[in-house]
Amino acid sequence: MIIQLEKNQLFNTFGVDCFSSLETIANSMAPSMVEYYLSDLSLSSDNNTYINRSNIQQTISLDEYSLYLDYSEDIYMEFIKKEDQYETDSLW
Repeated sequence: MIIQLEKNQLFNTFGVDCFSSLETIANSMAPSMVEYYLSDLSLSSDNNTYINRSNIQQTISLDEYSLYLDYSEDIYMEFIKKEDQYETDSLW
C-alpha cells in the first residue's frame, strides 16, 4: 500500500524541517514510536496512490515502512508487511 503524505504534517510530527533530517531523527527514536507516528499518519491519509519509481529522488527505509521523496518534492509512504521468520513452527 502506497499513500501520499502531507509534507508539513510529516515534518511537524517528527520535528524536522527537511526530508534528509527525517532519517537521523527516526534512527534516534524508539522503533515503536516511529511505527506509531507513521501508522497515525497513514490513518489520516486514506488515499492509495501510484508512485512512479523512476521519479524517486531519495528513500528512507524504516522497518516495515519506506518513505520516498520524488523530484516534485512529494512524499510517499509504503507499508510492507514482513513475514516473521522463526526457526521452528508454533506448537499450537
